[in-house]
Amino acid sequence: MAEPLLSIAGLYKHFGGIIATDGVSLQIDEGELHAIIGPNGAGKTTLVAQLMGELRPDRGSIRLDGHDVTALPPYRRSLRGIARSFQITSVFAELTACDNVALAVQAHAGHSFRFWRAARTDPALREPARAILGEVGLAHRADTQAAVLAHGERRLLEIAIALASRPRLLLLDEPMAGMGADDAARMVGFLSRLKSRVTVLLIEHDMDAVFALADRVTVMVYGRIVASGTPQEIRADAEVRRAYLGEDEAA
Repeated sequence: MAEPLLSIAGLYKHFGGIIATDGVSLQIDEGELHAIIGPNGAGKTTLVAQLMGELRPDRGSIRLDGHDVTALPPYRRSLRGIARSFQITSVFAELTACDNVALAVQAHAGHSFRFWRAARTDPALREPARAILGEVGLAHRADTQAAVLAHGERRLLEIAIALASRPRLLLLDEPMAGMGADDAARMVGFLSRLKSRVTVLLIEHDMDAVFALADRVTVMVYGRIVASGTPQEIRADAEVRRAYLGEDEAA
């Protein structure tokens, strides 16, 4: 059997008396879209921050493609193939969509200190940036200032920036937050196409999107995993339905 792309073993993270992740263990296979759901405060974003290297776990290990990355800083993990988006959109609002992605291409190529000017003029940076914008459905907005993009478009731009590193594992933290129905449907369509090319760990509160997209779903409550399985198994889990999905056993 092939080794999982991501293997998490016994991750603990405490903030004073608050246990954010409490012995989290999880495996994610290559090519899988794995969703993590749970109420606010369940520890989902803390888990993603540990996977990206932004927070160091108190105990436990993280292995990517068989290699221990627990102690690596974020830029080293990025070079190994991990990228992420954030709950709150983070882009350079004064730059165009193409400028934003070209800077990300430049940074991953290892010459980020030739900032701004090269990213705005170098075809070796701008052509890949335009191609990535095409992948996420923003080709027609490449020369539009990020500040004037609609909310859903900015979320797609942020994912384009993450894809500029050509990651093997993409961590998406609530990509549909604040979206209306049309933008959410557009994001679901994009992610359904993306999942055949990139392994995705998705944190999302939109249950319709989760169950439409995920190969497997993990439920976290108070820092612990309480269930993990296929969408069908999670829907059928009486404890999950009571605690999180808001259903009773007779539903």
